Amino acid sequence: MLSESHPVSRAVSRDDDLDGDTLREECGVFGIFGHPDAAAITALGLHALQHRGQEAAGIVTFDGARFHAERKLGLVGDSFSQRDVIERLTGRNAIGHVRYSTTGETVMRNVQPLFAELDAGGFAVAHNGNLTNGLTLRRALIREGAICQSTTDTEVILQLLARSRKPRIVERFLDALRALEGAYALVCLSNKKLIGARDPFGIRPLVIGELDGRFILASETCALDIIGARFVRDVEAGEVVVVTEDGIESLRPFPTVPERPCVFEYIYFARPDSIVNGKSVYEARKNLGAQLAAEAPADVDVVVPVPDSGVPAAIGYAQASGVPFEMGIIRNHYVGRTFIQPTQSVRELGVRMKHSANRGVIAGKRIILVDDSLVRGTTSVKIVRMMREAGAKEVHFRIASPPIKHPDFYGIDTPERDKLLAATHDLEAMREYIGADSLAFLSIDGLYRALGFAGRNPDRPQFTDHCFTGEYPTGLTDLGIESPKRLALLAEAD
Repeated sequence: MLSESHPVSRAVSRDDDLDGDTLREECGVFGIFGHPDAAAITALGLHALQHRGQEAAGIVTFDGARFHAERKLGLVGDSFSQRDVIERLTGRNAIGHVRYSTTGETVMRNVQPLFAELDAGGFAVAHNGNLTNGLTLRRALIREGAICQSTTDTEVILQLLARSRKPRIVERFLDALRALEGAYALVCLSNKKLIGARDPFGIRPLVIGELDGRFILASETCALDIIGARFVRDVEAGEVVVVTEDGIESLRPFPTVPERPCVFEYIYFARPDSIVNGKSVYEARKNLGAQLAAEAPADVDVVVPVPDSGVPAAIGYAQASGVPFEMGIIRNHYVGRTFIQPTQSVRELGVRMKHSANRGVIAGKRIILVDDSLVRGTTSVKIVRMMREAGAKEVHFRIASPPIKHPDFYGIDTPERDKLLAATHDLEAMREYIGADSLAFLSIDGLYRALGFAGRNPDRPQFTDHCFTGEYPTGLTDLGIESPKRLALLAEAD
């Protein structure tokens, strides 16, 4: 049923990224039904979603008789820009995935979409998010005789689907969803259907588009823009959509709960040109900066963003405060991870490979650095030091989100709580640690005001904001389970 190629490529180690001092993207999903150029369009869509995961990419197509799969470690453009690869992916229906792993190692057997042959036919699934009961379900399934081929929680979905006794594939899929806890946006492909699903709280995003009369599912609207597709609407929280030759059908298998999309889509994850849940990400980030300027002003000469993620917020801060905006830090977009050697002395220089001071803008000035978030603080230390070495008279740091004090369990790879700077230091200690003259964060109510609300509703929060508040919208079944460092006994070579 499935033809598949497995390339040889180097897995990207997250240890290569300096000190892990960043929030890591989740994943991106894409699907199209009934288009003659399905594979090529899916590859383009994945290009647009590359920011959501850079470890691996995969595409599965169906040609009416067989499924075809290409799954590769590395970037989309490294593998899916080649004509022979696209030509192997025959068929008018396709789904694709870009991956940053939050569960499971970065090895070929974890690269999505995952595929299974069921008695009802083939079924492929691509998943953005994280199941908070995935380990519990996995252990129960293995005790009952299931054989797991990967270490990713996504495989649990296929196992549940295979064990359902419902007669139709959509009914089996709904059966599987009812067992899941956590966050997910799913794009799936069967012999006759393209299926999309969003968790009951709508934590992870998923949109519907249309191109040449054919329906598309994607994590963000930027994936529609790159192929010239029309945005139709968001898949709503708790909704399952089924695309066939007859059109699109909407199913509501869950009791309605208040929607709580992830607020980090607006702060960090989504591309600035995307529209998420009806809001422009770029405008949202400018509003975050403007609100930050109102809450934490400073007597300075220039506003400098920490590129690239801090740029829209810095523009908003500058416009609201009347302080000039300047690109005081230049980012090198062509730094290769493999160049940085694993010695401490060279790693210390790594920040200068990614960011360099624009001395003509910095020297003799009082500056405000604006960034989107502060995680461990190690990169911030180096950037503040760089600004002082470039001649800045004063360096003030402003963060366009509240302090991150709690880890994520929904598909964002955050450090453990004791590695989060705001969880272990008060504001003055954080300021002293990074070496700034002053430090301020956006307030939690300010975050909500910037996103169009009067403030945070403590009884019914409008967003999933647990990294700031510690309030998780779903159960965390696996939290009390000591997870083994390695779920599998098989070690794979690169």
